[in-house]
Amino acid sequence: MCRCGTGGTDLPGTIAEGLAQLDRHPARCRKLGEIADVLDERADHVTRPLWTLPGCDDLPEVPLHVHAAYSRDEILAAFGILRPGERPNVREGVKYDEATNTDLFFVTVHKTEDHYSPTTMYRDYPISRELFHWESQSTTSQNSATGRRYLDGSSRILLFVRERKSGPAGAAPYLFLGPATFVDARGNRPISITWRLAVPMTQTFFDAASALVA
Repeated sequence: MCRCGTGGTDLPGTIAEGLAQLDRHPARCRKLGEIADVLDERADHVTRPLWTLPGCDDLPEVPLHVHAAYSRDEILAAFGILRPGERPNVREGVKYDEATNTDLFFVTVHKTEDHYSPTTMYRDYPISRELFHWESQSTTSQNSATGRRYLDGSSRILLFVRERKSGPAGAAPYLFLGPATFVDARGNRPISITWRLAVPMTQTFFDAASALVA
């Protein structure tokens, strides 16, 4: 097979050959590395494995990446909660996984009366790229076991957020915003809580979600 490019330059036939060719040109390698760094800084949507984040290093078997999109079933399956023939109860967008001491929050920013009852029209929205306002289940008080778990940080909080319930292809996937820590709280039944994200949400998602609640 001819692998000659313009000007008589040999083109690598395999990835291994290409890497070996680059190894013979250190200056080119450095330049490619610099370009990669710039592109990474400019990228709006870089994913990170969950287990690499602080407080999540005990989850190496959970194959989720922050800023990637997943269906609810994919998220539950990642935690081993969804099994063949089983439909776990995810009441009002919250599922507590006792095995990993993790609260999974499934949040829809834009809610309509067609899909949500008056008691589940929670006010959930981004405050900034680092802060997210969330309301607990309507029956949860600050003194309840669940409420105390949220407020004292005794469980791990993971936020999965989507702009709307439905998209062009049906049920919209959730964007994984990653782990969050407690900032402050107000009220009871529901509790209004501000969470701080370990990884700032993308500018694109923040702009879109903010526009829905403006």
